[in-house]
Amino acid sequence: MSHISAGVEYGLHCLLYLTEAAPGGVPEASVRDLAELQGVPADYVAKLFTKLHKAGLVIATEGAKGGFALARPASQISVLDVVTAVDGDKALFECREVRTRCAVFGDAAPTWATSGVCSIHAVMQNAEKRMREALASQSLEDLAVRISAKAPRAFGPQVVKWLGGRAAGRRRERGGSPSGARS
Repeated sequence: MSHISAGVEYGLHCLLYLTEAAPGGVPEASVRDLAELQGVPADYVAKLFTKLHKAGLVIATEGAKGGFALARPASQISVLDVVTAVDGDKALFECREVRTRCAVFGDAAPTWATSGVCSIHAVMQNAEKRMREALASQSLEDLAVRISAKAPRAFGPQVVKWLGGRAAGRRRERGGSPSGARS
């Protein structure tokens, strides 16, 4: 079982798509389009974006071109921000105080066995601290740079074009003009 949910992975992918710079504007996308782009249900992505919006990582825009955009620059959104927004601030490990229930101790564990932080818990707390530091040190921008170095140069513009085409299609379906005004 994973400690970090699949929702974090999908949320990060969605946010990375929003880092792609569209010519002349801030990249925006609808939940429905982001869901379709990744092959997951729109309701699932909508729940993720409710959490991301509540955490102040994305902003919602209304109108024919409406959708979501990053609330701040990608360099100022850490992977830990996304993990916390989607999964909450849960501990990596919950100590069950097993050390107090050793059969050898009978009804009362000795002080030496129960004093201080459990040694296993201390190791887990240290691991969690290091994991959080590592996640906090990586931003969406860092991830986007890694992807750009790996993906063909045309990939980012293809995503922007695909999302833009979807938005234009919705405007046509609604009978609106490109500016969103109805005739």
